[in-house]
Amino acid sequence: MTQTTRVSALLYGLDLSGVAVFAASGALAGLSARLDLLGVLVLASITAIGGGTLRDLLLNRHPIFWIKDSWPLLTILAATALTLVWVQFLPVPADALLIADALGLALFALSGAQVAEKAGCQPLVIVLMGTLTGSGGGVVRDLMSAKIPLILRQDIYASAAIAGIVVYLLMRAARVSTALAFVVGVVVVAGTRLAAVAFELHLPVLGLHR
Repeated sequence: MTQTTRVSALLYGLDLSGVAVFAASGALAGLSARLDLLGVLVLASITAIGGGTLRDLLLNRHPIFWIKDSWPLLTILAATALTLVWVQFLPVPADALLIADALGLALFALSGAQVAEKAGCQPLVIVLMGTLTGSGGGVVRDLMSAKIPLILRQDIYASAAIAGIVVYLLMRAARVSTALAFVVGVVVVAGTRLAAVAFELHLPVLGLHR
């Protein structure tokens, strides 16, 4: 196996990991909203593939990634099933949804940025596509759960994705390996998001003077 093949396999595995954790976060959100089994599966699926689908449509990538490759859908089924089994026999950690969402945001933001990079997009578009990939599924999940999406609140969410993608691009510009830049970017996104929650950091709230 060549170095390029190993790197591609690693990145593909990380991408599927993003599908898994976002599917788990969608399933947990569905259970919290007391949806039936089909509703939980639908919410898990939309959360896991929503952002990537929007990215592929905007970049005119066909077929869309989960139509071309069946592994994302199989991963969603497996992650949802494991989540359902887990909640039946073990207590769900209080921060399980938060952690799963942060990991999903990080993995998808960087995988989306990498797809846009391979498509020859400009840096600003790469940041936009990565942020959309990372946050798109979560936005749909929150809307379908009758919640205000995190990206629209004062939470540090999309800005965490932007920070990680910018770090990734800077490292790539410095000729750092793709795999290392990817992993560091993921750590920056997830670390920023979790630190913001732990220390209650928020973006400034804007309003009109009356």
